[in-house]
Amino acid sequence: MGCISDRIHRSLAAVSTDATQMNNACPDEAHSPERLPNAQGIADSEDLRAGDLEKQTRSGAKEVSPKVSAFKSLGLLDRFLALWIFLAMLIGILLGNFVPNTGPALQKGKFVGVSIPIAVGLLVMMYPILCKVKYETLHHAFRHRGIWIQILFSVFVNWIIAPFLMLALSWAFLPDKSGLRQGLILVGLARCIAMVLIWTGLAGGDNEYCAILVAINSVLQMILYAPLAILFIKVIGKSGTAVNISYSTVATSVAVFLGIPLGAAILTRFGIRHATSPRWYEEVFLKWTAPWSLIGLLFTILVLFASQGHQVVHQIVSVVRVAAPLIVYFGVVFFFTLLVTFKLGFGYRLSTTQSFTAASNNFELAIAVAVATFGANSDQALASTVGPLIEVPVLLSLVYVVKWIAEKRDWKD
Repeated sequence: MGCISDRIHRSLAAVSTDATQMNNACPDEAHSPERLPNAQGIADSEDLRAGDLEKQTRSGAKEVSPKVSAFKSLGLLDRFLALWIFLAMLIGILLGNFVPNTGPALQKGKFVGVSIPIAVGLLVMMYPILCKVKYETLHHAFRHRGIWIQILFSVFVNWIIAPFLMLALSWAFLPDKSGLRQGLILVGLARCIAMVLIWTGLAGGDNEYCAILVAINSVLQMILYAPLAILFIKVIGKSGTAVNISYSTVATSVAVFLGIPLGAAILTRFGIRHATSPRWYEEVFLKWTAPWSLIGLLFTILVLFASQGHQVVHQIVSVVRVAAPLIVYFGVVFFFTLLVTFKLGFGYRLSTTQSFTAASNNFELAIAVAVATFGANSDQALASTVGPLIEVPVLLSLVYVVKWIAEKRDWKD
């Protein structure tokens, strides 16, 4: 399986260069960190001569580990990201509880079932990351059998292991609270298409591979989310409540929160590279847009906690009961995926990407479906809202944990 991992990694690295350059490059160069997100696409330029490439390699003599955050160039913002996130959470809770009408004001305007400020934050957060993906050569990754093994494994974990684990945990922790239980089930079925890009980037995962998994999960989500929700809640859960999950609600949520930033990123990448040059796009444009990912993340977290801060404090018992199975869920799914991929020899970057994709959830979809199906003041809506409030600190912690594990075990690609 180690050979498979090497082939997958090489195929994903191939999106950093054209076929001619790959034939001439040595294996070490193919895995050089200088080819990772902060310099991706530079090798695509036909203007870049071999001498320039050697100069880049020499300047990168002090190899940066693939585990280093993809946003390392942000300096202060990136290095103290954990502090900024917890400050955003704290400020949000304080605003929600001590500034009158903060929550209702933030929830007034809705966009596909999610408050407009949160929707804006998510779109701003995703756009710069998707601009880094090399769509022009991404198809090269599919030439290797190994990538299909990875994709099939991801589909198995995301659509069989994770949903059924959440179903079991929701019954184990909330046997007497059907509304909260159903809300958790909706969260467990919603595979992440937004924040997983942030967690993967921060942990030093593979952005190109993450984009592939996000696209696949988006398509499967539009097909499977509604029937699985009905199966888990109505059939297995024997719920007496009428459950009618709208396909249009699911499709609209996916189309907006993935389609808009993805379409904008593709147009931006091809348009600006054509109008200027690949080098200018990589060295100037991407550097300028990079901080907006984390700014969008912090803004989204602050608005989330501000809009729900009052509810969190005044329904603390329900929040704690929902938080317990969520914490177990995130930890079990993440470490199970990490262990299996490690044993199969998939390498740090791909294993990390797989683990965060499996553990992350599409909270904007879960909230939209819960509100549309059960009402804004329902227990289902409360449980789906608590999801991201727990996911953010837990998955941020897992970013540091997985980097620590990789350092201790000298786990590389």
